Amino acid sequence: MKLPNYPLASSDDMKIFQFVSEGTKGLIIKKVQFTATNVKPIFNLAFGDKDEKTGEIDDQVISNNGDSEKVLATVVATIYAFTDKNKDAWIYATGSTKARTRLYRIGIAKYLEVVQNDFEILGELEEDWEIFQKDKEYLGFIVRRK
Repeated sequence: MKLPNYPLASSDDMKIFQFVSEGTKGLIIKKVQFTATNVKPIFNLAFGDKDEKTGEIDDQVISNNGDSEKVLATVVATIYAFTDKNKDAWIYATGSTKARTRLYRIGIAKYLEVVQNDFEILGELEEDWEIFQKDKEYLGFIVRRK
């Protein structure tokens, strides 16, 4: 997917990424982390601002830096990089709030035709999974590289 995104720094194992959001509130360090779950080969995607004191991800803060599309495109770039190295991985993602999950759904829907060329995308329902559909509310999402 060729959308404007921020330059990335990554750990050697491609499980932790950082980038700098540049917008109306200044420079904000963002962090993306892929963590293995107890179900192989599923990894959880965690994303948010990097806490300056702990170095951990703060997924509760609302940055409103005016660059959300570029930030989401950069997160997608981390998924490409991670799945280049981990070809069989499934990536699970959900927002820390319903509103954030909705924003992720809108972002996926906006670029669905493009990302479907490279990824299989499923939406999580109460008790099941289905192929992602636009304008349908989901609890979370899981993707894998085709």
